[in-house]
Amino acid sequence: MGKFSLTWGLMKSSWELLKKDKEILIFPFISGICCILLMLSFALPLINSPEVKAAIEGKGEINQGKYYILMFIFYFLNYLIIIFFNTAVVAAAHKRLSGGDPTVKDGFNGAMAILPLIIVWSLVAATVGLVLRAIEERSDMFGRIVAGLLGLAWSIVSFLVIPIFVVEKKGPFAALKESTLMMKNTWGEQLIGRFSFGLVFMILSIPAFLLIALGVASRSQTALVFLVALGIIYLIILALIQSALQSIFQTVVYKYSRDKEAPAGFSEQDIMGAFGPKKARPASGFFGRN
Repeated sequence: MGKFSLTWGLMKSSWELLKKDKEILIFPFISGICCILLMLSFALPLINSPEVKAAIEGKGEINQGKYYILMFIFYFLNYLIIIFFNTAVVAAAHKRLSGGDPTVKDGFNGAMAILPLIIVWSLVAATVGLVLRAIEERSDMFGRIVAGLLGLAWSIVSFLVIPIFVVEKKGPFAALKESTLMMKNTWGEQLIGRFSFGLVFMILSIPAFLLIALGVASRSQTALVFLVALGIIYLIILALIQSALQSIFQTVVYKYSRDKEAPAGFSEQDIMGAFGPKKARPASGFFGRN
């Protein structure tokens, strides 16, 4: 409940900023469509390939080398799409937080201005993602737990990379180092996230599943189609808003870490509460010792 309350406060503040620039929702919308098309472009040929059909029927095995090469290409293109459009939201949000009035063009221009950085960072993210995937697939339960912890650590130390790209134009590895230092200097070692937009949006998605359940229970084809369509539309809108709010909050955390002052409309207590140490006792976390 504490995590939910904290996240709700952060979401409300981010929502107030989003209401001023509702047009930036176009970025997660385009990103979602591109990711779906990308997934279909890989999935459909694979499903229809003789090698995959033979593996499904138990008459052969998938070549592991080809599998990981295709997986890496998919990861890279998927990250490239997501990071590009997240960068556009961050660019627009940063302009708003700096006192400007951003437009969709500002977001696109902000992302295009650092496209080489986005491409290199997508390669880095794809490599990390593939390594974690390989650990999960080739390990027992303990290995999967380790992969999950490594993924969590990576998501925290890289949390401010995109805002650093947008504002400071630093290279990927310099930005990652800067992100790690900013998080450590603001919140300390053994850092963990204390907020979860996913948790709140999971709760907010319940009405969509109720609509779908009502449609199934109605025994009316018209009601089924209408209620299921309504539920899916509701989920899509929620996903767009969640993506935009997370990028906005990412920008807020960056500005707070850099300026040591909460942006207008945000509570310093909420921002500081978003992250924190696992334990009160001093120890070396994954950041290492000072």
